[in-house]
Amino acid sequence: MTFSVAVAGASGYAGGELLRLLSGHPEFEIRTVTGHSTAGQPLVQSQPHLRSLAHLTLQPTTPEALDGHDIVFFALPHGASGALTEQLEHVRLVVDCGADHRLTSAADWEAFYGGDHHEAWTYGVPELIVSGEGGAVERQRDALVGATRIAAPGCNASTVALSLAPGIASGVIEARDIVSVLAVGPSGAGKAAKTHLLGAELMGTANPYAVGGSHRHIPEIRQALRAAGARDEPTISFTPVLVPMSRGILATTTARLAPGVSTAEVRAAWERAYADETFVQLLPDGALPRTADTLGANTCLMSVVVDEAAGRVVIVAALDNLAKGTAGAAIQSANIALGLPERTGLSVNGVAP
Repeated sequence: MTFSVAVAGASGYAGGELLRLLSGHPEFEIRTVTGHSTAGQPLVQSQPHLRSLAHLTLQPTTPEALDGHDIVFFALPHGASGALTEQLEHVRLVVDCGADHRLTSAADWEAFYGGDHHEAWTYGVPELIVSGEGGAVERQRDALVGATRIAAPGCNASTVALSLAPGIASGVIEARDIVSVLAVGPSGAGKAAKTHLLGAELMGTANPYAVGGSHRHIPEIRQALRAAGARDEPTISFTPVLVPMSRGILATTTARLAPGVSTAEVRAAWERAYADETFVQLLPDGALPRTADTLGANTCLMSVVVDEAAGRVVIVAALDNLAKGTAGAAIQSANIALGLPERTGLSVNGVAP
């Protein structure tokens, strides 16, 4: 069976990555692409690398253009998709790559985003550990089976949540006093022209932003860690740093080692969590991930080390913010929801050099 697909926000970075991956999906047929200021233009005017989709023209982003497809992917800025998704009556599956349907807490939405809070949808990070009844360890993919509305994750949030969840769920690290510093590519900020994202402002420098607990992915991380079974309310110091690479995230996260836990127990927790996962892979002891090895792939590479002198666990994770961090996670989650093999249309192979 072939599923008809529409992509809203197709002229942006996330929309372009969705289309790149969807174009190789054997079960999905891209029929409609929409934009805002780009409506009426050929898709390849905004996405010249997508030569196989040169026949498509961008339409206005309206409910009428999107309704009636089997699947609609939204790749719009926060606050833009919620009102539209409410008007889709004849769509089997809607996947929102924006923030509008991620947060369960209206208070968190108001504090970090503002505006109308929309219903939280099924969270689209299949590998994420969640705590089930009686403390049973489950996976978020179980909740995605048969889902009709999916909230794809924030790229920084999923990177940090995947880094920490095995340790939280197994009790080998503490949920309080977590520190995460991320080197991130500017494509995660979107395609709109902004002075601080100009090449002249980024080349040859590293620029921290959203310092002091103001980054919008913080409540999403805390929400995921609570779901993983955090015994205390999670606290995290989160600092992203823009670096001169177009895409990628390298997250270095540290957490307190729980009392009486050995180095072997720490590594075993992450090995158990990801041993059977295709797209989240723990590297051999002593190896460290690089963003270059994940470019274009739906892969998160990770290492875990115990800093015995500091009494902390250090987790280093790398992924492509547009692929595994956004579009890849969305398509992976859609595959699960529709009963397709999870890795359909997705690759673990990066682009090198």
